[in-house]
Amino acid sequence: MGYRTLRACVEDLLATRRMIQIDVPIDPNLEAAEIQRRVFRAGGPALYFASVRGCRFPMACNLFGTMDRVRYIFRDALDGLARLVQFGVDPSDWLRRPRLMLKLPWWALTARPKPVSWGPATAYGISVSQLPHLRSWPNDGGAYITLPVVYTEDPARPGFFHSNLGMYRIQLDGGQYEPDHQVGMHYQIHRGIGVHHAKAIELKQKLRVNVFVGGAPAMTVAAVMPLPEGISELFFAGLLGRHRIPMIRRKDSLPIYAEADFVLTGYIEPKRLLPEGPFGDHLGYYSLAHDFPMMRVEHVYHRPRPIWPFTVVGRPPQEDTMFGRLIHEIVGPILPRTIPGIRAVHAVDAAGVHPLLLAIGSERYTPYDERKRPQELLTLANALLGQGQLSLAKYLWLAAGEDDPELDVHDVGDFFRHMLERVDWHRDLHFQTCTTADTLDYTGGALNTGSKLIVAAVGTPRRTLPVALDSRIKMPRDSGFRDPRVLLPGILVVQGPPFRAEENGEDKSMAAYCAAYTRHDAINLFPLIVVADDADFTARNLDNFLWTTFTRSDPARDVHGIEAFIHRKHWGCHGSLVIDARAKPEHPPPLIENPEVSRRVDELAAPGKPLHGII
Repeated sequence: MGYRTLRACVEDLLATRRMIQIDVPIDPNLEAAEIQRRVFRAGGPALYFASVRGCRFPMACNLFGTMDRVRYIFRDALDGLARLVQFGVDPSDWLRRPRLMLKLPWWALTARPKPVSWGPATAYGISVSQLPHLRSWPNDGGAYITLPVVYTEDPARPGFFHSNLGMYRIQLDGGQYEPDHQVGMHYQIHRGIGVHHAKAIELKQKLRVNVFVGGAPAMTVAAVMPLPEGISELFFAGLLGRHRIPMIRRKDSLPIYAEADFVLTGYIEPKRLLPEGPFGDHLGYYSLAHDFPMMRVEHVYHRPRPIWPFTVVGRPPQEDTMFGRLIHEIVGPILPRTIPGIRAVHAVDAAGVHPLLLAIGSERYTPYDERKRPQELLTLANALLGQGQLSLAKYLWLAAGEDDPELDVHDVGDFFRHMLERVDWHRDLHFQTCTTADTLDYTGGALNTGSKLIVAAVGTPRRTLPVALDSRIKMPRDSGFRDPRVLLPGILVVQGPPFRAEENGEDKSMAAYCAAYTRHDAINLFPLIVVADDADFTARNLDNFLWTTFTRSDPARDVHGIEAFIHRKHWGCHGSLVIDARAKPEHPPPLIENPEVSRRVDELAAPGKPLHGII
């Protein structure tokens, strides 16, 4: 059976040496987070901080820091979930089609939540200020809960079947929040809580909210699962945890997860907003302060001997990368059945997940026509961009599986080679402008605003990609563009001058750079050119290239081309495609660690200290 409590998980990880206990006092202000990041990068164990400065509760982190540890934690359930998928049963679909329950093993039949009258989660009452106050990055606006499980129900249809579990960051202090009585509730677009909040506003009601911290690891994973709207993650938590999730029934209030380590209960007032942030987020930058809903806290509880779990986000890869891999293992095989023709999808973690989506699909519309062009691929692209959180993708590169049956969507370098050999910049670029975007992505110039670009390529190779600079390639004289470097076959990285916006927000230097060439110049041997602030950093490795290119560009604003044209409102170019990946004035700053805290963590790695040999 799966772990029913966080402490059971921690004690098992300690006993099997998958976790180490640190007894020296650790500061939750920056120090704990930097330790977690350093240990994660080293592929190290989970961590149990037995002594936390300024707080009487222990903290645990890096529980999900390696896939081996994730598979160990959920060893009792993953094979069974894989069998459900193999038998054609979507773990969420059986709730909508009860006849599919005939295919489920006995333990899956008991996955529904279990109403109880009492549980240890409410044993003791405390205040918000007594909780561990984790601050991860120097410019964070306050302390945050980084592994919350936020529970809401549809105000119009209360009950477990219409509930939602989500992981939305909770700001505990700072800003304009009333200490101990208000906390920030930041949720991004396309999240389940938003549907419930909209219904509460429509009904002119307060949206009741419970926040759970700790408990069974299955609850944490369930909160990040991209289940279809209207399907409760509580049931998935039961499947993954191999036990019914106990929920304490309460009059005139939401149910409380009985095995949680900590609980905050309260409500969100209709249309009451307060500034939340900044917060160092998973794109590798700070998400800035914006007005977001505020949760008024009515009660704070904890169970006996509780443990405060936390994670840290930042430039990927981080621990949340492992969540993404686990989700792909569980639900990845379902997507081809959801969208017939799709063979594989990869949200690229090194690019920040949502900024770059790679996919392989079928191109079967006109098999009799030798003049190959994307047709079915474009239908599939629109279907992908309408599918749950995949709708937040900014760049979607889509290849035809028939062109290379061995193409692997997870081999990012080879995937770009395949695409750049075949892409036709005259026809294969398809923009969506003035649309919604990831809340954490500021490249569109405003919150939740941006554009999308679909690149779909099909057919036999149309060019041979260069792997080294050609002596004929020259940078425009006195332009500030310099230091061209080859990253991958067909990709040239160029260092540009600092971005300088004109009155309309555009930088004329990009237009001048593209105008310096014609389609016949040697630079067009490279179908893709990326302009960056630091060519050496960007071309140093693939991860740097992906992060710089796709987190610092908005397609509608930053995609240019040599001899660009517009025909019947279709944009294309006769020469190379040029992406401006320089930092713009409105972009938030990247995340940088505090040198003094880094020095303290270095000392913990010295001989005889608890992190020696780990980081």
